[in-house]
Amino acid sequence: MGLIFYGDRDAMWNKEQKRFDLDAIKSLLNRERIALWDTGMAVRRLKGNASDKFLEIVEPIDLTALLDENPTISHVITTGEKATGVIAAQVGVELPAIGVPVACQVGRHPITLWRMPSSSRAYPLALEKKAEAYMKVFSR
Repeated sequence: MGLIFYGDRDAMWNKEQKRFDLDAIKSLLNRERIALWDTGMAVRRLKGNASDKFLEIVEPIDLTALLDENPTISHVITTGEKATGVIAAQVGVELPAIGVPVACQVGRHPITLWRMPSSSRAYPLALEKKAEAYMKVFSR
């Protein structure tokens, strides 16, 4: 996000404390009207690692209820195949290609679903390429 909105990958990194600057992150999210949420409300890790391959979604997000409570949401952006699968199943579409928007209907809410590259450092794509992909969404 620092690279996309400030042209600086470390814009929201506190170098002295070696941690992210939570206030700067919150400020950016509020200014740009970006909300973050999990697609799994209850999950079970099947192995002792962070890989989504070994993640069981016990209770998926209720996207219709979320949009009923927040009707101004017009874009849903997922990072990774597992999260995209949860949303795609709820809106009745095939898993979209990375970076390709898909128009959907969720109850009475029209949305655009975007499947984006995983933000994880484990995902083998240079940060600059990830930022380039995300800029397609945020430049609209």
